[in-house]
Amino acid sequence: EVQLVESGGGSVQAGGSLRLSCTVSGHIYNTYCLAWFRQAPGKEREGIAVIASDGSSSYPDSMKGRFTISQDSAKNTLYLQMNSLKAEDTAIYYCAADFVPANLWVGCPAVPVQYEYNFWGPGTQVTVSS
Repeated sequence: EVQLVESGGGSVQAGGSLRLSCTVSGHIYNTYCLAWFRQAPGKEREGIAVIASDGSSSYPDSMKGRFTISQDSAKNTLYLQMNSLKAEDTAIYYCAADFVPANLWVGCPAVPVQYEYNFWGPGTQVTVSS
């Protein structure tokens, strides 16, 4: 069974930074997409960034510039560095994973969409005060 657990959320003032972590455990393939999403109160869940098993990453245009996704494959850990945080970044942040057998691997979609991800963490709250 695959498990994802986020950590690193908290409260920060506008302009500050946070780094979120997501530890992945269980039976996983070597080919995968790992992504970060967030959901603010009353809003739909939106994709922030995705990173593939080959290390390539992509971001929706709206997320470019302040967010950086990275991974430590040896630690099975995914990261999201968030800088210059704004009040509108307040949300629950989720990591998600899609594991694909190597013979079916075609890479990760450039914009992460939630229905493409099978495994999710419980989320971590990020609150940015202005």
